[in-house]
Amino acid sequence: MRNSNRVPAILFGPAFAAVLLSAATPAAWAEALAKTTAAAERYVWDLGDLYPNVAAWDAERRRLLAELPKLEALSGTLGKDAASLRRGLDAISAVRRASERIGVYASLETDADQRVSAAIERRELAKKLGSDLERATSWVSNEILGIGAATIEKYVAADPDLAKHTFFLRDTVRKALHTLGPEGERIMAATSTLRGDPESIYELISNAVIPWPTIKLADGTDAKLTNAGYTRYRQADNRADRKAVFDAFWEIHRDYQNSLGATLFAAVKGNVFHAQIRKYPGALSAALAGDNLPEGVYRTLVAETNAALPTLHRYLLLRKRLLKIPDDLRYYDIYPQMFSLKKTFTIEDTKAITLAATAPLGREYTNTLREAVNARWMHVYSAEGKRPGAYMNGSAYDVHPYLLLNHNDDYQGLSIFAHEWGHGMHAILTDKAQPYETSNYSTFTDEITSITNEFLLNDYLVANAKSKDEKLFYLGEALENIRTNLFRQVMFAEFELRIHEAVENGEALTGAKLTQMYCGLLKRYYGEEQGVMKIDDLYCSEWSYVPHFYFDFYVFQYATSMVAAAHFAEEVGKGAAQRDTYLNMLRAGGSDYPYEILKKAGLDMAEAAPYRTLFARMDRIIRQVERLASNSGS
Repeated sequence: MRNSNRVPAILFGPAFAAVLLSAATPAAWAEALAKTTAAAERYVWDLGDLYPNVAAWDAERRRLLAELPKLEALSGTLGKDAASLRRGLDAISAVRRASERIGVYASLETDADQRVSAAIERRELAKKLGSDLERATSWVSNEILGIGAATIEKYVAADPDLAKHTFFLRDTVRKALHTLGPEGERIMAATSTLRGDPESIYELISNAVIPWPTIKLADGTDAKLTNAGYTRYRQADNRADRKAVFDAFWEIHRDYQNSLGATLFAAVKGNVFHAQIRKYPGALSAALAGDNLPEGVYRTLVAETNAALPTLHRYLLLRKRLLKIPDDLRYYDIYPQMFSLKKTFTIEDTKAITLAATAPLGREYTNTLREAVNARWMHVYSAEGKRPGAYMNGSAYDVHPYLLLNHNDDYQGLSIFAHEWGHGMHAILTDKAQPYETSNYSTFTDEITSITNEFLLNDYLVANAKSKDEKLFYLGEALENIRTNLFRQVMFAEFELRIHEAVENGEALTGAKLTQMYCGLLKRYYGEEQGVMKIDDLYCSEWSYVPHFYFDFYVFQYATSMVAAAHFAEEVGKGAAQRDTYLNMLRAGGSDYPYEILKKAGLDMAEAAPYRTLFARMDRIIRQVERLASNSGS
């Protein structure tokens, strides 16, 4: 997504865990604030590139509000001739483009300090403008369908200036079978808020209702197991502490599994209803329809990952040996790091290393990236009131991407920086190559760029490590990244597919049934039958902790992106032709369906080969760790 901050970070690998934990303590805030002050404004973004001041922002917002009735008045005019179609779409596009810029300013201003009520009010005004714009243009799709495919093609041929709208027009026609009449679309729009209610109820239960327990760790620490606390303390070096954290946290979730089961069941029923009303064969098909993705991509991902479970099991047994687990490996043993690294990476170190690591992408890429990272496009350090985490917001087409970071001078901070600038460079390259109308690329391709940067960074650090221990640390991070972002996400994706298919087959879902279904997957993925890991039944309520199950077949894209990234990270070092193929894929933006964009870049994500490239990479890293750890006596 152009604004890559939608998804919580709690489910992913070490870098993502660090993103969540960067919600700093007051002491850390004070330290970070001192850094920011000492650096003057160098590490704080300049929103003046969007608007010179709040008054200019508000004047533009009001101007756009005045444009909305004019857009509504265009209804019934698009089909007159090619020129009318072009003028109408140009007018809508201009307002949408300006509206997105309004939203970026308000969002960034609020995230820099969430205590400022005036900024929060501006963010809500920006949201309202966006909502009003959607209502003012809700008639467009039905009007295009009324014009008809043949006439649309005639208009496109007659007016070259319609070229930038052609993909949108053809995509709208493609969805004709699944588009209802005006009244039906209004009803479906109204039900969209109802479909969002289960997620809201889940968040309420998770954040405000569940009484999070506090336990005492071996060193005397009172550990409160909120979601963030669980993410932190599950990594404890003391194995008894880890077990205590898991037992307390998942016991609470088991107590709430009936409520959370009913909530997830409601969400799945909403997705199935949406698919049926729009005449899709199933909820998966409906979820993939927006990007025109074949179901084969999803199903091949699941099948190939299941075939590669022996590779995951090999990694888990390596982890058991390196952590010196004396008996059965348990689920609470998957989070502690196998290796440690006492090395700092300042923000200036981080910039230099990222530039060096991405050198295989060519001089033009690195020169552009160098200019970008030294501009005031980032809010770098934590500060009191600032939103935690990290994201890239590239939705202001006419300006440049903005990055929110909460940088810590460690490996995770470095990895997050490279990840987010993968997104940032995608936005920059797309905007240089595409008109606004085809610049909004899919999540399916978006995450490829960030993970490719992570792979290039890890390869660079391994190659330039100063010691065997340092190299082992980077290799261990690479393995855990694949476990969490590939195997774990595919397990989630398979669970999501199963629960939707169950409802489509007329089954009801309860908390107990969801736990049973998830437990089977958890034990299979982690090799209980093969003697790899023992899974306590208590931990099978983990499904109730995953907010992504309310996002309607979303998480699989993290896995497919990692698969594609492994391919491109290997290809770009082979020569200029392979590098240009990758960069042209980024420049394609939203000019075609993401599946087709990748096929043009030589990658068919419905075939087995791309997935096997990633698993081969994991096998190679495991062999490296085994060899180095054996030589070091670990």
